[in-house]
Amino acid sequence: MTKPFQDRIAVVTGASRGIGRAAALALAEAGAHVVAVARTQGALEELDDDIRAAGGSPATLVPLDVTDLDALDRLGLALYERWGKLDVFVGNAGVLGALTPLAHLDQKVWDQTMAVNVTANWRLLRSFDPLLRASDAGRAILVTSGAAHLGEAYWGPYAASKAALEALGRAYAAETVKTKIRVMMLNPGPLRTRMRASAFPGEKPETLRTPEELAPEILRLASPEWSETGKIFDFPTGKVLTHRAPE
Repeated sequence: MTKPFQDRIAVVTGASRGIGRAAALALAEAGAHVVAVARTQGALEELDDDIRAAGGSPATLVPLDVTDLDALDRLGLALYERWGKLDVFVGNAGVLGALTPLAHLDQKVWDQTMAVNVTANWRLLRSFDPLLRASDAGRAILVTSGAAHLGEAYWGPYAASKAALEALGRAYAAETVKTKIRVMMLNPGPLRTRMRASAFPGEKPETLRTPEELAPEILRLASPEWSETGKIFDFPTGKVLTHRAPE
């Protein structure tokens, strides 16, 4: 039986754990060839073992740090030389940074948060743009956060980076609206991930939904049938939200 993502190429960043791992597994099980990007070779190999065990095709493993911008350009070239297209890009790699007053924030933490959460995704979109345009239904999914809209104390670097990521995604959606590319931001809400545990160490993980529960929605956003662009899919409510500028 033909799988819905058969012959489709999908890049997932931050693929070694959490949301990225769940997305990579779901895409592979649905028939996609997954290009899994993460820093740790061993964790990527474990992911590949699980993909094979679930009946998916062996993944292409790319151990790199997304702050290595030249490596991101080389990745786009490698994809072009091998497949000539990219059908799905899940920009999931992210860091929390430090939960601290802005006046106490170290410059290195700010730079790292922006580099991973914003600059890497811009560089990947730049690298992948011709590949997504070559697809019959290019899909870019950028993982954001409700923190971008809440304005809470001590969350400045993370919130600012996710707000910038959303602005980046809306701009790219506007630039590609007349193409077959569709761009969506994805707000997972509270999920049982390592990042969530580091931000809320007293929270009971069993009270949270899992990345595996989010995975079917990622497949929906990544599918050729998905038609919305430049909007946020809010997993906690199951709604597609449209950005509203101040009047």
